[in-house]
Amino acid sequence: MEFVVISLLNGITYGLLLFMLSSGLTLIFSMMGVLNFAHAGFYMLGAYFAYQISSWVGFWPGLLVAPLLVGVVGAMIERYGLRLAHKFGHVAELLFTFGLAFLVEEVVRLIWGNSSVDYPIPAELDGTLFTLFSTDFPIYKGFMMLISVGMLVALYGLLTRTRIGLIIQAALTKPDMVEALGHNVPRIFMLVFGGGTALAGLAGVIGGNAFITEPSMAAAVGSIVFVVVVVGGLGSLGGAFVASLLIGCIQTFSVALSISVTDVFALVGIALPQGSQISRLTITQLAPVLPYILMVGILIFRPRGLMGARES
Repeated sequence: MEFVVISLLNGITYGLLLFMLSSGLTLIFSMMGVLNFAHAGFYMLGAYFAYQISSWVGFWPGLLVAPLLVGVVGAMIERYGLRLAHKFGHVAELLFTFGLAFLVEEVVRLIWGNSSVDYPIPAELDGTLFTLFSTDFPIYKGFMMLISVGMLVALYGLLTRTRIGLIIQAALTKPDMVEALGHNVPRIFMLVFGGGTALAGLAGVIGGNAFITEPSMAAAVGSIVFVVVVVGGLGSLGGAFVASLLIGCIQTFSVALSISVTDVFALVGIALPQGSQISRLTITQLAPVLPYILMVGILIFRPRGLMGARES
């Protein structure tokens, strides 16, 4: 029972962090039709900006300022880079963001070096929130969950309860009509791209000290973010939320399970050949590839994702 409850809490925490990261990518794709391959790079920038600001003035100013800086960087990239590539089609946009991902990583290496940096959890959040069974649940994980849920509520409220949210949703489906009503659609796109990258930066601020802040951190989460978006359904924020929690729990539970693949298949009545390479594997060893196996299954049996809209 303790294993299930603690693994579930850890999985939800990780899943909410994935949602914070993937929600920006989903918002950008649903609005602009651009799969931003550099999205994880903005996550890394958020962590490094927060590290630098916190080393000067503390963690809490970094929590507020770093996502805003990342959002400004994202907006400028859209205005002076991605918008110029847009007229050459989606392939040019993909190539632009693909190259941007490498550029961001190299800039980080030039400024902060190749090694990890010391971006610690703030002292006031470094402790035990509660003890469940015999396991301590850290305050910082609770803080991560609070920020993630708060971001979800704020994003939902912005898109459904405010005038600018209604304009954004209208520009998603009827950009020509929105422009005819006097709204600057390119500026809306710039703000959406900046907002999406700011969400990635926020995920970097709270995830950078929970994990490791290093130049390879973008590559570590970049592929998982795209798995979340594909499994949830391209352009679906609700799908991204469900897929994030699902993948977070899958990875958390699988890492802690040492049972063999043979035992798992035996539960469903399938006997694997004894002595084969597959029969020697454990679920823990397969943990890194399980999200990709899930994605392949989704693409085969439900190509539009869990909550993606069926294309007409």
